[in-house]
Amino acid sequence: MLSYRHAFHAGNHADVLKHCILVQLLRHLNQKEKPYWFIDTHAGAGRYLLDSEQATTNSEFAGGIGRLWERADLPPAVADYVRQVRAMNSDGRLRHYPGSPWLAHELMRADDRLRLFELHPTDHRFLERAFAKAGHRVAIRRADGFQEIKSVLPPPLRRGLVLIDPAYEDKRDYLRVVAALKEGLDRFPTGIFAVWYPQLQRGDARQLPEKLKRLAAGRWLDASLAVRAPGGDGFGMHGSGMFIVNPPWTLAATLGGVLPWLTLALGDEGHASHALATGEAG
Repeated sequence: MLSYRHAFHAGNHADVLKHCILVQLLRHLNQKEKPYWFIDTHAGAGRYLLDSEQATTNSEFAGGIGRLWERADLPPAVADYVRQVRAMNSDGRLRHYPGSPWLAHELMRADDRLRLFELHPTDHRFLERAFAKAGHRVAIRRADGFQEIKSVLPPPLRRGLVLIDPAYEDKRDYLRVVAALKEGLDRFPTGIFAVWYPQLQRGDARQLPEKLKRLAAGRWLDASLAVRAPGGDGFGMHGSGMFIVNPPWTLAATLGGVLPWLTLALGDEGHASHALATGEAG
């Protein structure tokens, strides 16, 4: 199924959570001189216009990055993320939003590499256009990232971050995420893996984090943010989460301060919640 377009959802509450964490993971990798790879299995269009027809259909960004744009009391990790978005909006107006590949490209060093997969033909074309001047640092393929993850692991220098971020519009994506993480860990057990997942009423969505924990063998962190109560009809995404395998040891403490703040900033009063859990290796 190729109907999903992230342009309709760019900059929403789920992107805020995902990209706040992604910036922290990239900052961690940048602390060592040794180069690394960033691998995105579902890269999307790379960057998005928030005044486009798609983005303004539901204006989901208004409840996400839009709520943070004018605030002066951002926690350091949130401020770091917002600075990356501001770098795309030099006139101070919120019109452009970076996808995960663009954030990675802007934060990575000259010797680091991006390996991006996108199957949707239109988004693949936009992705290539976004990185037309990036040179050899960025390799883009129109391919199914679930199937291609094995082709790029392990990275040559055994350092890397793998983002697994499908649309979950096809219920088979839940099983494919588990299979992709297993494949990835078998090939690259020391890598950092970040899996984004939606919070939905459906059973396979609720069960996914527990399945990921069993694969991660104690080396995991699970951060989630619900911005509203689940819908009474059982439909709609009320929150999202990021499941990290081999997380930086400082990440839990950072998110311990960020998640309560985001819950208040992005959530519907009285109905928002957050959770943070970590596994113990051994």
